[in-house]
Amino acid sequence: MPLDPALCPLAERPEQAAVLLDFDGSLSRIVDDPAAAAVLPEARAALGALVGRVGLVAVVSGRPVEVLADALALDGVELVGQYGLERRVDGRTVVDERVAPYVDAVAAAADEAERELPGLLVERKAGVAVTVHWRTAPERDAEAAAFLEDLARRHGLVTYATRMARELRPPVPVDKGTAVESLLAPGFFAAGYAGDDRGDLPAFDALDRVVNAGRLTHAVRIAVASDESPPELLARSDIVVDGPEALAALLEALAAEVG
Repeated sequence: MPLDPALCPLAERPEQAAVLLDFDGSLSRIVDDPAAAAVLPEARAALGALVGRVGLVAVVSGRPVEVLADALALDGVELVGQYGLERRVDGRTVVDERVAPYVDAVAAAADEAERELPGLLVERKAGVAVTVHWRTAPERDAEAAAFLEDLARRHGLVTYATRMARELRPPVPVDKGTAVESLLAPGFFAAGYAGDDRGDLPAFDALDRVVNAGRLTHAVRIAVASDESPPELLARSDIVVDGPEALAALLEALAAEVG
């Protein structure tokens, strides 16, 4: 597969290039049970080939860092989890210290969600957040969303809307955008970010900010398209690929070019 022209700036100066990626729906297929998500083997191989050849390879996800580390099992990939509330540092998970006052509230909210929303999947995310999923029961969207908004308010948490789910988490001002911006230290020439959902738009915004600040010359926004893709993500992308398999092929082409 030839390299997409939009990625050429990353290949021109690979040592000053950053490859930043979402996990669910990008490196892995969307599945009903989050625990069943797995990195596509070809995507994992491409990431492994890029490590050491480009300046930075990072995964920025809403998943806990431990989940990402187990799923990828790759050395040299920077991991940012829980939308920036967790990072992998020297083989251990470091949690934003601003989370600590809300740990009990997250646990209590998770308990209540399990009691009051039977039949829905309650995903406890390393004590930092809790996500309630209704992908297998889409008819309960309005019921679940209303209950969870009230639940978050009562426990002093905030909600984050994802596809067929709501996450309740501490009111700490982080997102994929702040995570991406923190990863792009001065010295990078080009960076690309790939994602598939509305939560990836802040990462696109971060690329704009870094370019406008003069800290980056080229930015590439990659949308991983599906039937559920938000139109604004597609509209703002420089490259649109058809699902995780096509993203893996794009990464393979980049790895071959810089290899």
